[in-house]
Amino acid sequence: MSGELPRQQFVLDTSLFITEEIRREDESLESAVLRLLDLVATARLELNISCYMPPSIHDELGTMLRDRAVDDEVFSRLDTWVVRKSPDRYGVSIPANIVYNFIDEMSDRVDRGLRVSEAAIREVEQLDPEDLTVDGHDEYMTAADRVLSNMRDKYRRALRQGVLDSREDFDLLVLARELDAGVVTEDRGVVSWADEFGLRYVRGGQFPTLLEEYLRATGTGERSDDE
Repeated sequence: MSGELPRQQFVLDTSLFITEEIRREDESLESAVLRLLDLVATARLELNISCYMPPSIHDELGTMLRDRAVDDEVFSRLDTWVVRKSPDRYGVSIPANIVYNFIDEMSDRVDRGLRVSEAAIREVEQLDPEDLTVDGHDEYMTAADRVLSNMRDKYRRALRQGVLDSREDFDLLVLARELDAGVVTEDRGVVSWADEFGLRYVRGGQFPTLLEEYLRATGTGERSDDE
């Protein structure tokens, strides 16, 4: 039956492997990633579903997994079943309207960041001078420190949340466009720009279920159901 199905290709984001959404109850990150990679392997062998990852994403994911002290088996399966491929940055064309919208959005976000900074300055101006020092106790935050800390969080959200903000994200989208593949991610910014690029996308937390349903529909899902 697998020969009758159109070939499916997906480009995987780091967030797919890190999100809590792919874990079952009380399942560790390592167990969840191994189970996911087993599904990817079965889907490749039974349904010719191929999963790709740009080298920049692979390196980013490797760093995150090593920081979480996962077993070498994870890296072995990742290298076996997820194809590393550099996007063709010179050959893939991107409509000028996408670049136009990106510039327009970044301009708007810079304005929002400025408003966040201005609000923080006004808040500090209204503080009592005694709140600006901590009498030598450096480990404690002054009221001004707290304002600045809040400002950093708000500024980061204003400029980065929901936007394409890294080379890794761009590589992901360019490779998906090159391969006419679906994007698998939990990153809201990537999802938003996948729409701009005219790409199919799947939420990372839904991807294991998607593969299980494909396998079940073709009568090859028993392997994943045994767990």
